[in-house]
Amino acid sequence: MTAQPIDTPAIGATTPLHGAEVFVPLNQLRASPKNARKTPHSAAAIEALAASIRAKGVLQPPVVEIELNAEGAPTGNYLVTIGEGRRQALRLLAKRKAIKRTHPVKVIVDVDNDAHEISLDENITREAMHPADQFEAFRRLAEEKGYGAGEIGARFGVSAHVVRQRLRLGAAAPELMTAYREERLTLDQLTAFCVSEDQDRQRQVLEQIAPYTPAYAIRRAMTETKVRAGDRRAVFIGNEAYAEEGGSILRDLFTEDGGGWFEDVGLLDRLVSEKLAALANDAREREGWKWAEAAADYADVSVLDRVYPVAVERSAADAAAIAALSEEYDRLVSETDSAETLPPENDARLEDIDKALQAFGPDFDYPPKIKARAGVMVILGHDGLPRFERGLVRAEDVVCEPSPDPEGSVMEGAEDGVGERPGDAQDTLPEAEPDEAPGLSDRLVLDLTAHRTMGLRDAVQADVEIALSVVVHALVLQVFYSGYGDWTVLQLRLQTPGLDRAAPGVSDSPAGRRVSERCEAWGARLPDRAQDLWAAVTDLSQAEQLDLMAVCAGVGLLAVRDSHDRRPGAWSHADTLATAVGLDMSGTWSATAASYFSRVPKARVLEAVTEATDAGEAARIAGLKKTDMAEAAERLVEGKGWLPPLLRTAPRPDIEPGDAHVALTPDAEPAGSGGDDAYPFAAE
Repeated sequence: MTAQPIDTPAIGATTPLHGAEVFVPLNQLRASPKNARKTPHSAAAIEALAASIRAKGVLQPPVVEIELNAEGAPTGNYLVTIGEGRRQALRLLAKRKAIKRTHPVKVIVDVDNDAHEISLDENITREAMHPADQFEAFRRLAEEKGYGAGEIGARFGVSAHVVRQRLRLGAAAPELMTAYREERLTLDQLTAFCVSEDQDRQRQVLEQIAPYTPAYAIRRAMTETKVRAGDRRAVFIGNEAYAEEGGSILRDLFTEDGGGWFEDVGLLDRLVSEKLAALANDAREREGWKWAEAAADYADVSVLDRVYPVAVERSAADAAAIAALSEEYDRLVSETDSAETLPPENDARLEDIDKALQAFGPDFDYPPKIKARAGVMVILGHDGLPRFERGLVRAEDVVCEPSPDPEGSVMEGAEDGVGERPGDAQDTLPEAEPDEAPGLSDRLVLDLTAHRTMGLRDAVQADVEIALSVVVHALVLQVFYSGYGDWTVLQLRLQTPGLDRAAPGVSDSPAGRRVSERCEAWGARLPDRAQDLWAAVTDLSQAEQLDLMAVCAGVGLLAVRDSHDRRPGAWSHADTLATAVGLDMSGTWSATAASYFSRVPKARVLEAVTEATDAGEAARIAGLKKTDMAEAAERLVEGKGWLPPLLRTAPRPDIEPGDAHVALTPDAEPAGSGGDDAYPFAAE
């Protein structure tokens, strides 16, 4: 701070009179014990005062009284009755070497009034400036003085971000400022309006809202034609790439994370389509697929058939080299497992081994003849990351089936991405069976083979292991080998209907991804030809057979309640099964405005909020419009684990109510071992 040189008069020769203005050295000003303000000034307040004094000097002289010693004689110091904050700000400047410790401070001497009373008076008989006046005053400084946010912040001791917020509020439509001054709008509501500087839009929304519309609803109305920065499309493209193409981002100055919306939705969608298409073409060229394309969502994938990769055949030399490299890699890792940092030579060797192993290619891949008739689709996942769905077969590329299977899974299996195998079905048809019963009538053949069937039934019932193999074999044929469902003696028909038509995007849910991953893992292990499946199944351990059977059985479950296909017995069994496995839908589904609240009556919304929170919260949103109520309900139940009755699971009779909350995740505990944090709505 630059201060004009001032000659400080001698103190002590003549006692100043009441009301006298004198200059006192800063180091001779003391805090008054009679100051009514006992709560210390905040550090931010002192910083702001210091910035103001540095820029403009002390605008209002402190009021002081003369300090007296025990004998009643002046000590030469002064006690600050009014203006302690200014004294502390000056001391802060002196500490930072911005001014001297003896810097002259203009003060007003008060020897008549009671020091404690005038200190109290000064603090309670003043009215703070209305925030609206402050916002507009900041805007005027920016417009008339040309000050930037940083300079204004330096002059008033606030951050540049705070200044930008006040400038945005000061630029609100006049109608908004009037409503705010008249207390028809709260500050939260005003900040929601000012997420955008479009005054015309502000006026439109102001006319549409009710007096107590929450801030988030106003913010949503102000940005309803824009795309949030957290949207999967925005995450996929990124701010920089979008901006480079001329797109503008509307920033929210009033949220902690800065928020933001992509304003040019058409540009963003075009960039998404182009990037997905480029990734698809790159995959086709690098991997050799017949076709590749971008897909809007998983529903486009689910209508196609799918083939699976097979184990790559390697020469004896390659297999030995891979085994040796893998063994060396494991040995180096185990030797340095306890070390905090790897020795440089070990780290370099591990990297070399990793590159060498990658050079051999994947252990499972699609044969060239499969790639010649199959393709890859690239879709945008819910997390903004691209997903590559490989091995997809269009209807015109499906090979001829060996025999019709009217109750099989040619179309149904295709919907869940399970079906035909990599092998060419035209090459796997069995040779014609020779006539083993020449001269026998059809009636006699039926009679004899019926007896043989009964013999098989008897034998299979007596052999548990074979019985399990027969069931698994029949299920796998229908799930993984499209068109081969009748290549088994077991009259077991399994349908695998897709669910994306009933609930778009369900295949991309956490549960949907886990189901798909299990199918893909087993699909890669099964043989190419259906004729070889029996041998493969019988070679599996019992635990593996049970796991494979569980995968197939899970794909065939259908608990959808369709008013055009009433199956009350199946629906009841779905409830029983959910209890048996301890199903907790809160781990894969959550109630949002889109998934539930906007699709049910208001009474249902309020009922849900009451159950998840309390009746008071429900009453608070009862007067909102349907759209606003749905948004409010989503926020109120978020993280509460609330589920609608259709998704709740009844507790098992042998399980305590507090233990009925079991999450079906890969690392979940066994059913019935839930912890103390179980949410009751998941088990009602």
